[in-house]
Amino acid sequence: MTTLATSVSIGKKPDPVTLTDFAATKVAELLAQEEGDALALRVAVKSGGCSGYSYEMFFDAEVADDDIIREFSSVRVVVDPASAELLTGATLDYSDGLSDAGFHITNPNATRTCGCGSSFS
Repeated sequence: MTTLATSVSIGKKPDPVTLTDFAATKVAELLAQEEGDALALRVAVKSGGCSGYSYEMFFDAEVADDDIIREFSSVRVVVDPASAELLTGATLDYSDGLSDAGFHITNPNATRTCGCGSSFS
């Protein structure tokens, strides 16, 4: 069973993406390997990919004034406003099984996804 990590809201905007406990733990492990305490996980949507949009995730030290910031356990997640509209209600999970290992986004706003799972429309 997948459990969702508890979010701490910074600001009054809705959560654009929620991390499961597994995802928050894995991101925290990866952040611990990086240099810099100011890093956050940035989750974004950009135009492109075989279905129209693609997901982007990376560690970022820069936070814009209009970014939406949430904390899950010890992990800060940052999403820009345009991406937040496409991600609202989405869940980021992590799996380390033999198949389909890695991060996966389940997005209720996606009407169609491609075979690779990294792009949607």
